[in-house]
Amino acid sequence: MPRKKLTPIEKELKERDFRVVIFGSARTGKKDKEYRQVYNLAKAIGKRGFDLVTGGGPGLMEAANAGHSAGDPKKRSEDIGLPIKLPWENKNNKYLEVSRRFNKFSDRLDHFMALASTVIVMEGGVGTCLEFFYTWQLIQVKHIKPIPIILVGTMWRKLMKWIKNYPLKKGLISQSELESIHVAKNNREAIKIIDETHQKFSSHGKKYDNRDYL
Repeated sequence: MPRKKLTPIEKELKERDFRVVIFGSARTGKKDKEYRQVYNLAKAIGKRGFDLVTGGGPGLMEAANAGHSAGDPKKRSEDIGLPIKLPWENKNNKYLEVSRRFNKFSDRLDHFMALASTVIVMEGGVGTCLEFFYTWQLIQVKHIKPIPIILVGTMWRKLMKWIKNYPLKKGLISQSELESIHVAKNNREAIKIIDETHQKFSSHGKKYDNRDYL
């Protein structure tokens, strides 16, 4: 019996590559400063030859894939997208090299987790918040490895303050459960964390490898 041909995403999941996931709003326009910020951050990631994973759609997802493509013109690494079927946002951005479209958010989120070596959370709405908390919860319950979650943008500072003032103070979460979360003021701080994580990944890859999550 012939072997089943692997899909591009299945092939990616068999490779132990260092991958940065970027979550962020689909509603951000090209003229917004956040769009340029994500573009530049992803460009720096591309220059380092690290794979990039986004939701594959418009807004900050497009900014990330476009920046990564500009930073890696020789295609040493992959631009990966995991788009979702919605009444809107149904077109993939044009920068994807590998993609898979999903019908359910739960299945899509699990693929993000399996591919992630580190996660960047930019500004966003309900979907972005879901992605942040889902990643954090899986780290909390040790379903995935303790990969860094890097929050970039001013909107996260007050959320983290609220988390510390209420759930943490009430004993609903512990201080150790905050260790995976990093609040970066700018791209430079985010890249520093990514570089440090890559060094650890290169030496102790299994500690940052979530391929067996699926």
